[in-house]
Formats: sequence, C-alpha cells, structure tokens
Amino acid sequence: MNMDSIFSMFLNDYYIQVLIMLGIYLIGALGLNLISGVTGQLSFGHAAFLSIGAYTSAILSLRLHLPFPMVLLAGGFMAALWGVLLGYPTLRLTGDYLGIATLGFGEIVRVVFLNLSITGGALGLSGIPRYTTLTLVIVLVVLTVWAMYRLENSRFGRALVAIREDEIAAEAMGVNITTSKITAFAIGTFLAGISGGLYAHLIQYLNPQDFGFQKSFDFLTFVVLGGLGSIPGVILGTTVLTLAPEFLRFVAEYRMMVYGALMVIMMIFRPRGLLGGVKLTRLLSRRKVQNTGTSAAGGAN
Repeated sequence: MNMDSIFSMFLNDYYIQVLIMLGIYLIGALGLNLISGVTGQLSFGHAAFLSIGAYTSAILSLRLHLPFPMVLLAGGFMAALWGVLLGYPTLRLTGDYLGIATLGFGEIVRVVFLNLSITGGALGLSGIPRYTTLTLVIVLVVLTVWAMYRLENSRFGRALVAIREDEIAAEAMGVNITTSKITAFAIGTFLAGISGGLYAHLIQYLNPQDFGFQKSFDFLTFVVLGGLGSIPGVILGTTVLTLAPEFLRFVAEYRMMVYGALMVIMMIFRPRGLLGGVKLTRLLSRRKVQNTGTSAAGGAN
C-alpha cells in the first residue's frame, strides 16, 4: 500500500485536492520569496514562469510521452532559461521599473500562448495525464524548504540579503551584483516552472487566462502577507490565503473585499507581514540551544 492510498483512507478527494494545490502554491511562493523577499527584486510576472513550466511539461507529456520526472524538470529548466533571458536586460532596473518590466513580460507570454496552435490557443490544452500526487507534492515541498533554508544560510544567501539592503555597499564588499541577481532569479523561476508542471498534471487542462496578472498578484500576496524574506512567513501566508476561499465560500461574492480588508488591517498592525523578520535559521538555532541547555541541566542533576 503506497502513501497516497493511506491518505485516501483518512481524507476525501476534496481535501486531498486542496492540500495538493497548497503544496504547489508553496513551491512557487518560496521561489518568489527568493526573488522579492531575500534579494529585494520586485517581480509581477511570476505567473508567466508558472505558465512556461506548465505548458512545457504538458506538451512534452502529450507529444513525446516522456516520463513525468523528466517533463517536470524540463518545465523548471525552461522557466529558469527564460528567467535568465529576462534577467540580463531587466535586473539592472530597480523598484517600480523592474515590476513594470516583469508585468509586461507576463502579459507577452500570456498573449503568445493565446495565439500558438501547439498550446491550444484560446481553447486551451486538454487531455494532460494526471501524475501529480499528494505524496510527490509533500516530498517536493520538504525538499524546497530545505533547499531554501540551506541557501538562506549560505554565503550566497547572505550576499543576496546584502544586495537587498544596500547594493552599493554589497558591491563595495566584493559581491557580483548582476550575477547574484540573475542566479537568484533563475532559481526562483525554476521553482515556478516546477510548480507550473505540477499544476498542469493535476488540473489536466491549461488555459492562458489562468496565468494572468491576477495569478502573479496572488503569489505576491502570499509572500507579502506572510512576511518578505521569511520562510515560515511564506508557508503561513500561502496556507492562510489558499485555504481562505474554502472558508469564505458563504461570502464568495465578497471574497476580494474581505481580502482587501485583511490586507489593510495587516498593513496597519503588521506592516512587515504576519511573520516578518522571523527566520527559519533563528528558530532552529533557538531550539538547538534550548535542547542543549535542557540536556546540560539534566546531566548536572
């Protein structure tokens, strides 16, 4: 009996679908957190990289019948490739200008997919095989959180934080600004591509309209609500906003109004996000110190 059969014994299909979607969003949101939260690059085009990963993996599955792990990685690398191609001319921009450039790229990708025959045009792409499972998504989420934790605690991660805080000072300390930004952008967009591939093989249907500005805004909200640059914050923010529509079904028509009110309230009382400034490294270090202290006290007794 595999893990998915065990999950099916305790959860119905609806809850499993919601949990899979939460995991897919978490992977994409952690990628955006690396770009916007850790490196400080405002990106409004995250949905474009999701769509590139989704369409790449779906087309490879339908046309070439390649194994699922291969098409998933292909979607991630294709998104990362376009992230690098976009990064070279645009990552020298800062703030609002970079946001506008990535927003324009997102719209270009959406319109291109709307007019390509291989993507199904406005009718969309259907018949995609369903390979995404809850077990696979849980494994990938754990791997992504671990990778982001290791990256955040590395020399490269500290260089990205230095760029976010002060580019001129970081460059004076020997940090290669352009290379670091493009590398972070490539990693973040790779995760977006993986997220898109999982989405395609869960929903089994793709339409360019599903990857518009609203989707990019949703991912940015996940990161901002949880706390920019905080892995626990991104997990909390994504969980709250992914599950919120399920709890707000009785006021579905006013859902966006409720979202807006929540964001205003949060910006007043928690301007840095729900867990803004909370680092996974600090949480783990504090737990380690407490355990060491408890062991030492036990040994002394």
